[in-house]
Amino acid sequence: MLARTASHTLLASAARYGWLALAAMIAAGLITGCAGLPKDVHRPVSVAMASPADTALGQLVIERRAADGARNASGFLLLNGPQAAYGSRLALVNAAQRTLDIQYYAIHADTSTERLLLSVVEAARRGVRVRVLLDDFHTTGRDAQVMRLAFVPNIEMRMFNPLTGARASQLGRMLNLVTDFSRVQQRMHNKLFIADNAMGVTGGRNLGDAYFGHAETGNFVDLDVLAAGPIVQELSRSFDSYWNNERAYPVQTLVTKQELDAMRAQLAPRDTGEHQGASPSQRGAAAGTPVPAAATPAPTDAPDAAARQRARVWDQQPMQLAQAGFTWAAAAVLADKPAKIPTDNTGAGSYLADAAATSGQAEGSMAEGGRPDGAPSRETTLPPPGAAAASTVAVQAAPTATTAIEPPSKAVVSPSQTALPAPARRLLQRSSVKAHETQPPANAGSPEQGQDGETVVDGLLQLMGHARRDVLIVSPYFVPGLDMKQAFADARARGVRVRVLTNSLASNDAPIAHAGYARHRPDLLAMGVELFEMRSELPAELRGSLGSTGSMGGSAGRSKAADEDGGPGASRAMLHSKLLVLDGRLLAVGSMNLDIRSQRQNTEIALLIRSQSLSARATSQIEAALKTAAWRVELDPTGNRLVWRAPEGSGREDAITEPDASMPLRLMLMLLGPLAPDHLL
Repeated sequence: MLARTASHTLLASAARYGWLALAAMIAAGLITGCAGLPKDVHRPVSVAMASPADTALGQLVIERRAADGARNASGFLLLNGPQAAYGSRLALVNAAQRTLDIQYYAIHADTSTERLLLSVVEAARRGVRVRVLLDDFHTTGRDAQVMRLAFVPNIEMRMFNPLTGARASQLGRMLNLVTDFSRVQQRMHNKLFIADNAMGVTGGRNLGDAYFGHAETGNFVDLDVLAAGPIVQELSRSFDSYWNNERAYPVQTLVTKQELDAMRAQLAPRDTGEHQGASPSQRGAAAGTPVPAAATPAPTDAPDAAARQRARVWDQQPMQLAQAGFTWAAAAVLADKPAKIPTDNTGAGSYLADAAATSGQAEGSMAEGGRPDGAPSRETTLPPPGAAAASTVAVQAAPTATTAIEPPSKAVVSPSQTALPAPARRLLQRSSVKAHETQPPANAGSPEQGQDGETVVDGLLQLMGHARRDVLIVSPYFVPGLDMKQAFADARARGVRVRVLTNSLASNDAPIAHAGYARHRPDLLAMGVELFEMRSELPAELRGSLGSTGSMGGSAGRSKAADEDGGPGASRAMLHSKLLVLDGRLLAVGSMNLDIRSQRQNTEIALLIRSQSLSARATSQIEAALKTAAWRVELDPTGNRLVWRAPEGSGREDAITEPDASMPLRLMLMLLGPLAPDHLL
């Protein structure tokens, strides 16, 4: 989705309101301009805790590994379905004793997030240090109320790559698209949820109803992985590098609590209607006021849809982490550096901030002491601009103790790679090291030139170059650039089978993005790539596959009434899972799409896991979806026309036009598709 939503909004506005109205909005934006971002921002440096073994979660990992007799130190559990995805996060919040680190592209102020964040507030009130890092693109209107977390004691919240302008509506963001186009286009797409540096969740999901099967009109088919053990410390190092970066702005430097109160007052009439039947405490929480979970009464039995939705969410129970069936495997973290997104003050500062965070943790430094507002008492002394990258950074862990920290070597090798056989270790080292070395791309946004293996997506393409039998890809937004197409062509020349599952036009929540994929279909099919497009309605037998949500994937906590009341059971499915399986032995799960935006503009993170059992499990689920939940796209015998082969058992006929898509939607694709370049989708 990402900032492609912005380009979609801009194009949709042109189609709906006409070019004259759009020109008027552009003119207004140029006249008003933007106030600019705050200068000389104080960002106290903090890093993940150094001794997770001292916590209950850390001890649980040690005990579970010993009980399983595992050779590898890190464990993984694929989170299929919304109950596992939601329950795992609730369990991490409830179990956290010292720290919670939360990093997302989008956190929506809705019912699912309300309950989760109430638990986060409760954790902060029992003494857990909470750091929330959020991309700034979606924090407008009601979703801006999520920023109220920053004013809760023991919670510190920062916005990554913030945008200027009013937050009361999406109109301000639309104007940003014109006045600050580059900044709008490049977003932090990473997704992490880490407790005590011992267990964490990463994958495709943002936080919101549509990601946990509770939206009324459409739910995302998504996949996460719960990780435990030393690999989580690598995830935390990535979090720290973003948290301490100059692109991360404390919420208090961008908006005041009084401004959020005023915005909430404007939304109050609408919220009152939407949450009819809920208690005053619940209505306040939904509008963005954090309250303790214990102070929130049980949902009422009022017959309105919002109350029923709240009842479904409140029924979701935390996962029993002690009973989780972990697969212990070697793994590596592939993570773009925040420097992939340029700043207004590009220089040594951003690199050294990253160095202070990552090296500080490696040296065992820990920021636990906090001021009353929850910000750790740590200061960073950076060398003057232009200083050599090898300059020492002094990180003061306490007023009387100073630790000298050297910037990390460019030859950093993930500790988890050493357990792998030499060939696989070289593959992981080549991709993950280059991903960690990402620098601001000189050709950002250019669809024609590569980054020489500097990004997560580039690392995955390099790994594809070593595939010998099979490459299986799930990418909801699939817009291949020239280097991606070359990687596919090379794989096919070696006899490697390449299969791709992506959204159909009907299931795509950003239809204009489908244009970038559609124009490449004939070339991909001609080289032998097998293309599958997901139906917007999944059959019941696939509940649980691909991390499906709502009626499209099933939730153990759903009641029969929930399916009968026209709630999530009536909504459509939209593919959002992001994974790659190589030769049935390497599995990559993360935030990345296989498109130019993820490769060039947005920052991403992924877990690369060497496990035949996990790979087989994922492959089995995907292949079931390919047979019964996806249209297979082929070229007809003449090679001049596309044919969509109906899924097995669907009772549908083959199609020669985009299946299940309305005529207006197909017409929009035809008219607007040619106007949208691949790298902006």
